[in-house]
Amino acid sequence: MKNQMARNHQQNHQQNHQQNHQQWWQGLGTDFWLTLPVLAILFWFGCSWMTAQVLSRPYDTKEKLEADTQLEVRVAANVATIKALINRAEGITQVEVQTSDSTLRKLEFEFPVTEPNQLEATIAQELGLSRADVRKLVRYQIMD
Repeated sequence: MKNQMARNHQQNHQQNHQQNHQQWWQGLGTDFWLTLPVLAILFWFGCSWMTAQVLSRPYDTKEKLEADTQLEVRVAANVATIKALINRAEGITQVEVQTSDSTLRKLEFEFPVTEPNQLEATIAQELGLSRADVRKLVRYQIMD
């Protein structure tokens, strides 16, 4: 009997809650439901206008971006060997630098130089080494 009374009380409570909820929605009336879409459309147009204004503003950048420029990167690496493949027919030298570092093992360069003295100076400048150090490490292979 107590269980049935508790169940009836709970059902009555749920029905009252649903009726109150429905009455609340119905109590909003047509004024609310008619103005809601109008407010949504006004909000949408306002946001669109504001976005267009912000995006159409000119922006002055303090630093200009440059395209097609070469970056100069200096890498401190322990050079183990330098292999230079001189191609006199094309007027270029392909240089492969082997390092003893675990993260950077090999560097490759291509220089528009075929004379050994000029090549040693160019490699020394690129790697930040002395010409004497480059002369000790470089091995030449000449293609005609």
